[in-house]
Amino acid sequence: MIRLFIEYLLFQFLRLIILALPLMRAQRLGVKLADFAFVVLTKRRGIAIENLQQAFPDKTQNELKQIARNAFRNLGISICEFLWFPKLTPNILKKIVEHKNIDLMIDKHKSGGGVIMLSGHFGNWELIALASAYVCKIPFTIIVKAQKNKLVDKVINRNRTIFGNKVVTMEDSVREILSTLKKGGIVAMVADQSAPKESVFVPFFGREVSTFQGPAIFALRSGAPVQMGIIIRKPDFTYDVIIEEINTSDISEYNDANVLELTKRHTAVLEKYIRLYPDHWMWTHRRWKNVK
Repeated sequence: MIRLFIEYLLFQFLRLIILALPLMRAQRLGVKLADFAFVVLTKRRGIAIENLQQAFPDKTQNELKQIARNAFRNLGISICEFLWFPKLTPNILKKIVEHKNIDLMIDKHKSGGGVIMLSGHFGNWELIALASAYVCKIPFTIIVKAQKNKLVDKVINRNRTIFGNKVVTMEDSVREILSTLKKGGIVAMVADQSAPKESVFVPFFGREVSTFQGPAIFALRSGAPVQMGIIIRKPDFTYDVIIEEINTSDISEYNDANVLELTKRHTAVLEKYIRLYPDHWMWTHRRWKNVK
């Protein structure tokens, strides 16, 4: 209990420092913190480089190390931006996030059915949920993993909901997801981390890896379209958001084979963008823990 309280105090200390800064300075602080973490968090650095070696066997060690360093920076910037969320205003949001084809999501929502909005731990995945819901004027139901530290978890979820989004923990999500989709709402989730061995195995960077099948199951059971949202950070710390719909026209029936195929398809779309922007993804996670 004491350890959790100390963690919370340190978290709040960092949060207050960031909130005292202009956004650009907070983002630059994220870079400096990430460079420090890259040096001292040797285990996480090693995991990132090992993952990159598996994913990009043709790249040199120096190239892999630079991607890993920049991936740390992406995470550092994203954390600082996330902690700065309470100071975001609609005008700031419009200046820093440009949606290239948000009509794809809006049109699907207008058709009357629900929408499953997928993303990955890519770019600032917290910002895409916040910004896209605000631009669409459609609150998202965001499926999240609860943090072990409940005090920190409460602050994090308050940041996620500042523009009206709703947060639902994974443990309580099944009924809420189906209800939201039935009512024509938008459910947002990430499904790119290592899944249990009992999950489906699909190709990801040339290896059959255990992958969460929930998004495919919910899509096929509800008939909801699946879209992948990608947020790309530019050198000036602004973002482009791209929405890409996953084709389900030939796999609308709910069965095990179609769940596997749809999981393959949305995983392939995410892989495509990771290959284009490898430093945007969170390589510090043991994604290939369960492989065939």
